[in-house]
Amino acid sequence: MIRSRLTDWTTVVPLLAVLLLVFTWGRELPGALIFVVAALLAAAVLAAVHHAEVVAHKVGEPYGSLVLAVAVTVIEVGLIVTLMISGGDKTQALARDTVFAAVMITCNGILGLSLLLGALRRRVAVFNPEGTGGALATVVTLATLSLVVPSFTTSRPGPEFSPAQLAFAAVASLALYLLFVMVQTGRHRDYFLPVTQEGSIMAEDTDGDGHAEPPSTRTALASLALLVVALVAVVGDAKTISPALESAVQGAGLPQAFVGVVIALLVLAPETLAAARAARRDRVQISLNLALGSAMASIGLTIPAIAIASIWLDGPLLLGLGGTQLTLLALTALTAVLTVVPGRATVLQGGVHLALFAAFVFLAASP
Repeated sequence: MIRSRLTDWTTVVPLLAVLLLVFTWGRELPGALIFVVAALLAAAVLAAVHHAEVVAHKVGEPYGSLVLAVAVTVIEVGLIVTLMISGGDKTQALARDTVFAAVMITCNGILGLSLLLGALRRRVAVFNPEGTGGALATVVTLATLSLVVPSFTTSRPGPEFSPAQLAFAAVASLALYLLFVMVQTGRHRDYFLPVTQEGSIMAEDTDGDGHAEPPSTRTALASLALLVVALVAVVGDAKTISPALESAVQGAGLPQAFVGVVIALLVLAPETLAAARAARRDRVQISLNLALGSAMASIGLTIPAIAIASIWLDGPLLLGLGGTQLTLLALTALTAVLTVVPGRATVLQGGVHLALFAAFVFLAASP
């Protein structure tokens, strides 16, 4: 059993990816090695999904949905700060671009895909509007405070906060996120559990993994450790190939902001796959927990971390969105409210959100 565990691909891939990260960190890579790193990065994403589901199966919902969301976001923050420190003036808006991309990917891409898969399975995707609505309200509030307000403040000439305003936004973001976690895991935990087609909470098998027995504590702890290793490998290897990525973006004639979109896509790949698998198992609520929880964590943890890092960063920190981005955010918020309120969705709602996601990617590439 131990030997089988040690030779399992979900164990070997994260370790190989981290080992490759150690040997390639800070070096200029030849073209062939870039493809090797990219392949291991993709495999590490799949391994991260596997280990996240093992941990989620052990702890149950909604705690399981928090595991991947928080772990990925913590590493996303590290990646943003690292790139901003080393990138100079061209990365002044990287935090804004990445966080906004994360919101669009989660609230349109992941959410739309989850609803589409759930509706294709049962004709109608069913979820809890109380919990999902509360999560959506928190995401919209966080996004507005951190990404919209800076475009309209008058204390600075550009779309940026003054030090006092940035400190307030950071504290408010972290406080709202922690309050949501307390509500989700304690006082109103039942609002975030999967529901049946009739709208009642699934009393059994709430972890969404069929009727399989939960893994042992030892297995869950091993998967938790490997999840962290896999996520470090994903973000670290993504940073390793980021110079080639930036060169490719520039060579394709894409704007610098598109780098933030690619970073967010890479970092959120594990959550996307986990949410899709949950939706296919008729656990749409778990998928929505992942989507909105990831958006919330991306803002609630990133903004405070960037606020602290700004002490050492040179140049202004641009957080305010432009006109096109503001329009997409407002349309996303309005559409998401209309989707969430009934607690039921068809393929139409899933398709609408995916269309918004496609519009975001297209306009990011062709502003």
